[in-house]
Amino acid sequence: MKVHHLNCGTMRPPGASLVCHVLLLETGNGLVLVDTGYGLADVADPRRRIGPVRSFVRPVLDAGETAARQVEGLGFRREDVRHIVLTHFDADHIGGLSDFPEASVHATADEVSGAVTDPTRRERQRFRPAQWAHGPRLVEHGAAGESWRGFAAAKPLDEIAPGIVLIPLPGHTRGHACVAVDSGSGWLLHAGDAFYYRGTVDGSGGVPFSLRALETMVAWDRSKVRENHARLAALLARDEPDLTVFSAHDPVAFAALSGG
Repeated sequence: MKVHHLNCGTMRPPGASLVCHVLLLETGNGLVLVDTGYGLADVADPRRRIGPVRSFVRPVLDAGETAARQVEGLGFRREDVRHIVLTHFDADHIGGLSDFPEASVHATADEVSGAVTDPTRRERQRFRPAQWAHGPRLVEHGAAGESWRGFAAAKPLDEIAPGIVLIPLPGHTRGHACVAVDSGSGWLLHAGDAFYYRGTVDGSGGVPFSLRALETMVAWDRSKVRENHARLAALLARDEPDLTVFSAHDPVAFAALSGG
């Protein structure tokens, strides 16, 4: 399948510059988005839609960066986006949902529970119901799955298209997941927020203090976050030539993959 790499939300927290790395997939069953970044409604009403965290992450909120405008800029209609696969429900990953109201929205059942149907008090403070107030069609995927590159419970989303795999990796949120995509020339592993900065998992270090602090502060389960770092570091250490691993917010990885 053809893969487009989109930055759907530049952010400028203290000491760092971040992107919201979104994948647009051209499949035989229409277009698929992996995450959405910020959306048009976020640009129009950031206070209600994003909340207090915006004062720290400092999103640019440029309508031209939204997935809606970039999909249209590539010559497609928004209605051509048939499915959206989410890593998790933080606002910088789901802000564009309302721009694609006809799309089916796929996430782990644990993430839907934590954000939408049965949130704890802590989760109610984190997630923004305005992001799904338009009533998207949520498709929940349970914990059962099969082995994929050492992950025990990966779930191929063949009902969307062959070559898309949802991989639960809780820690950042209750039901956080990674999404693997077969680009035809190799696999891409969109790790969402399982890590923020490449130096966390590739041994290069240099992680900005602000990102370390943010990652720790927002983690649903800090011990699982650390375990995920170790698992992804071990995966990278195997140096599998047909696999590229990247996080949602690393601008260097985005530039390398997008040709920017």
